[in-house]
Amino acid sequence: MKKYLIVIVFLIPISVFAQELKIMSFNIRYATENDGINAWSNRIEMVNGLFKFHEPQIFGLQEALISQIEDISNELPDFGWIGVGRDDGKKGGEFSPIFFNKKNFILVKNGTFWLSETPEKPSMGWDASYKRIVTWGKFKSKVSGKHFLVFNTHFDHRGDKARKNSAILIKEKIKEISNNSGLPVILTGDLNLEPDSEPIQLIKTFMKDSGEITETEPYGPVGTFSGFNWDATLDRRIDYIFIQGGIKVLKYAVISDSKEQRWPSDHLPVFVKVQLK
Repeated sequence: MKKYLIVIVFLIPISVFAQELKIMSFNIRYATENDGINAWSNRIEMVNGLFKFHEPQIFGLQEALISQIEDISNELPDFGWIGVGRDDGKKGGEFSPIFFNKKNFILVKNGTFWLSETPEKPSMGWDASYKRIVTWGKFKSKVSGKHFLVFNTHFDHRGDKARKNSAILIKEKIKEISNNSGLPVILTGDLNLEPDSEPIQLIKTFMKDSGEITETEPYGPVGTFSGFNWDATLDRRIDYIFIQGGIKVLKYAVISDSKEQRWPSDHLPVFVKVQLK
């Protein structure tokens, strides 16, 4: 009797190993009634609607006060968030929080550092006008088991020395926190700087600008700042998503969603679809 060896081959899609993520960076403008028609109370619905429609799995916010964070968190029950107020390391002042979908990711570790000569404590650095912070988190994907790091920040809007040294400090902190492990790194933020500025060029020596390496043509306007002006030319680009390590940028967009000729914020959100290689 002849015996046969039967070999069964399972074809596993490459997507099982290369996970796709949707990331967003969004300066939501801090809550002040001085904004009149554009006050937070008149924008909450638009902002939460934007998150629900575009479905970012991780997003970094800038200028968020604790009350605004709570307004967003209450509408996104699947999300957790990390961060502290920049004034006191607790709830005081603006946050630069990172929101993440708990169905997709496990938070492994997180922290905050100040953009200053004393990054371990609440402090104002160099020639900055305000205290500035970086929130970071190490995440594990529930789909692929891969680990990656996310950093989120808001640079000073005036201090030239502060912005340059902030870029240098972030480089040092990424190396320190990643322990030179080669983990994929994502940096989101309102950097208050245009692409040809020295600090942005410095960041690009150790990270890549997602808008420049996207596999598909960038979508939406170039600029990310409107100042709530409906007639803004939208040519001032100051918000970014940078990447480092094993990450492929599939899509990049500056989202210009609006309602009744009103913007959700004075900044437009930056959105990318990436693949962890």
